[in-house]
Amino acid sequence: MAKVKSKYVCQNCGYETAGYLGKCPECGSWGSFVEEIADSSSEHKNLPVIEDIYPPQKLSEIEMDTEIRLSTNISEFDRVLGGGIVQGSLVLIAGDPGIGKSTILLQTSGELCKNGKKVLYVSAEESASQVKLRAERLSVKSDNLYIYPQTNLELIKRNIDNLKPDLVIVDSIQAIYTSTIQSSAGSVSQIRECCNSLMQVAKSQNVSIIVIGHVTKEGNIAGPKVLEHMVDTVIQFEGDKYKSYRILRSIKNRFGNTSEVGIFEMGGNGLTEVINPSQLFLKEYNQTQTPGSTIIVTSEGTRPLLVEIQALVGTTPYPAPRRVANGVDTGRVLQILAVLEKRIGLNLSKQDVYVNVIGGIDVSEPAADLGIALAIVTCVRDVVFDLQTAIVGEIGLSGEIRAVNHIEKRINEAQKLGFKRIIIPDANDIQEKFEGIEIVKVKRILEAITRGVKPVKEA
Repeated sequence: MAKVKSKYVCQNCGYETAGYLGKCPECGSWGSFVEEIADSSSEHKNLPVIEDIYPPQKLSEIEMDTEIRLSTNISEFDRVLGGGIVQGSLVLIAGDPGIGKSTILLQTSGELCKNGKKVLYVSAEESASQVKLRAERLSVKSDNLYIYPQTNLELIKRNIDNLKPDLVIVDSIQAIYTSTIQSSAGSVSQIRECCNSLMQVAKSQNVSIIVIGHVTKEGNIAGPKVLEHMVDTVIQFEGDKYKSYRILRSIKNRFGNTSEVGIFEMGGNGLTEVINPSQLFLKEYNQTQTPGSTIIVTSEGTRPLLVEIQALVGTTPYPAPRRVANGVDTGRVLQILAVLEKRIGLNLSKQDVYVNVIGGIDVSEPAADLGIALAIVTCVRDVVFDLQTAIVGEIGLSGEIRAVNHIEKRINEAQKLGFKRIIIPDANDIQEKFEGIEIVKVKRILEAITRGVKPVKEA
């Protein structure tokens, strides 16, 4: 009888220990250890001889296919992928439950089938009739789309060999299991082994595979961290449950730009592309000229976006003032407040400060610093900005305005949406000539407040 031993594995980071621990010493999570059974006899089994069908080749001798990417016919999805799905790649899409992961992949399957491609949709969480019900709602009909409700990895690989599809979709990786491991589906060992096996299928058979991943309550991808390292592309599906639009963000991409975003709007017939996302984020822009509101030009990957920043500053009744930031890094806001107090003498020690990005989008780049600072200053001084002025710039600790990237794309986006003025760092060199928009260059934050800002009559 084979000797059976058990081990405890952290479901967040994959840390292994011989006994149960309440807190993981690797990632610090509590109650994340699950017992898994390991058969020690399997470690000494003779492994089969693997035939090397891909000997080393010279770089100059490697031939590439003319059609290296599969276009999904969904421009926003293609943008995030870097131009389409690369053949032989493994893509991971993660997001909250009900955000639209299965919807967009079913729509993508329908578009690829229209181009004569064969798609295998492996549904590990829904029956075939349930998938068909969603497909009818999305108007997806094709004989090239195969629905396969299965959770066993060996059977999935067998059908991939038989059908030879151009694209395989696995929904989801946490529900797939392999018979070679005794632990239950969704465990760290199962996820790691199943993903590694799918990666070998993708590379050896040159078939593109997209897997759907669950997320934890903290928003991280469930399973071991090695899962994100194994795949070629990691895409995060984001969205506000109180809003109808969704954001598809590329976190990792070996074949394209990272931090690229695609904007969609969820409707009764599925996800539709948002061609001009800046208009979406400025749709509810307050036209009554309220103090504490500015427009910044942020950059997500290679795409410039115009979003509204709002700040609210008021006297606090408590000894410690509150600092609340929504959509921007709180530490960045604290740094901006320190610069405003030190460099321009703005006393905020007894003021509550609230900063919010309208639309639910997260702005992480430092180019939003100047817009945040000017929103705070206008709220404190109770003045308003010209509605036709956009702002971009990074603030240093000495109060200087530092250069930002993609400045010409930002100016073009502001001009396209009808803005007449834009405040930019003086350190940025502009090669292109712009007509119809006034470019105001500033060196320091005090200059941006006194010279760059054009206050207008209050409402």
